[in-house]
Amino acid sequence: MAFVDSEVSGGARATQDALSVKIVVAGGFGVGKTTLVGAVSEIEPLRTEALMTEASTPVDDLSMLPDKTTTTVAMDFGRITLADDLVLYLFGTPGQNRFWFMWDDITRGAIGAVVLVDTRRLADCFGAVDYVEQRGIPFVVAINAFDGVLQHGVDEVRDALQVSSEVPFVVTDARERESVKNVLVRLVEHAMAVVRQG
Repeated sequence: MAFVDSEVSGGARATQDALSVKIVVAGGFGVGKTTLVGAVSEIEPLRTEALMTEASTPVDDLSMLPDKTTTTVAMDFGRITLADDLVLYLFGTPGQNRFWFMWDDITRGAIGAVVLVDTRRLADCFGAVDYVEQRGIPFVVAINAFDGVLQHGVDEVRDALQVSSEVPFVVTDARERESVKNVLVRLVEHAMAVVRQG
C-alpha cells in the first residue's frame, strides 16, 4: 500500500502526484454515515439509498429515527482533498446487519476507519467497533453530537464501548463540513502513528 510504504521509508510525502488513500465510515443503522460523507465530499457523493418500506419494520428500529425514510443498501462514496498531496476516498458502509456481508469488500485496502456513534443508540455501534478491532484497522470513534448536544460524555462513551485508550475519540456534527474534516485529519494522524509503531 502506497501510504504504508511512504511512511515506512521515512515519511516522504508525495510531491508530484497526490497520494490517494481509502477511508471507511462505519457505524450502526441511521447514525449519520451518509450525511457525513455528503457533508465533506468535494464531488457529488454516490449514494445507494432505497426507500424504507413496511417490510423492514420488524427488523429496523425506527423509534429514535421517526423522520428516516431511506437507507443505504450498498455503500456511500465521496472524495475530499485534505492537502495538495493527499486525497481521501470515503466509503460509507450500510448499517443494517443484513448488509454486513459487503463490509469485507468495502474495507479492503482501507488505511483507517471512522466509527460514527449516536449516543442515543450506543449499542448499535458495538458491531462496527468489533469489526475494525478484529481486523486491525486503525480507527477513531466520532461521537455525532446532534444539534450540538452530547447525551453522554466522551469518557462515558469510551467506558461503555470498552475501547483502548489509544483510540482517539472526537466529537463531531456529521452535517458540518469543517467538523467532519477535523475527524478525518485526526484519523489520518492516528493511522500514520499506528504505521510508525509497526
